Amino acid sequence: MRFMVLAKATVESEAGQLPSTEAMVAMGRYNEELVKAGVLLAGDGLQPSAKGARVLFDGDDRTVVDGPFAETKELIAGYTILEVASKEEAVEWVKRCPNLMPGQVGEVEIRQIFEAADFAEVATDEVAAFADGVGELGRANVAKWRAEVAAQEQGES
Repeated sequence: MRFMVLAKATVESEAGQLPSTEAMVAMGRYNEELVKAGVLLAGDGLQPSAKGARVLFDGDDRTVVDGPFAETKELIAGYTILEVASKEEAVEWVKRCPNLMPGQVGEVEIRQIFEAADFAEVATDEVAAFADGVGELGRANVAKWRAEVAAQEQGES
């Protein structure tokens, strides 16, 4: 099972304040543990929302709203993707994570990622073909697809 661990933003992270060197060393050690255990698939910190944008969808209309965004407590400052046997195991790993802003209350949300099997009820052949283009199979083919697109673009020039 894969789980996305979402680290909630703080006033400090939204202001662009970086964690201390000590906190970064502790996080590095923690990430090293995750790698050695074979459970870390990905993870990164995110820039403040002031450097981001949102795209709102309303029918066929698209509206772009530049950051920063209000409600800091609803924003994400970083993420990790873990592959573990259960939600309980994900929780146990997250409980070991260092607090990057000591002296403050941090919040982390853990959400299970859908797998192709979760869509069995609606997975027609067409849906399954789309699913093959994303996730693990899609990542495995990205280099091949990029090369094909580049070759087509060169042929058009």
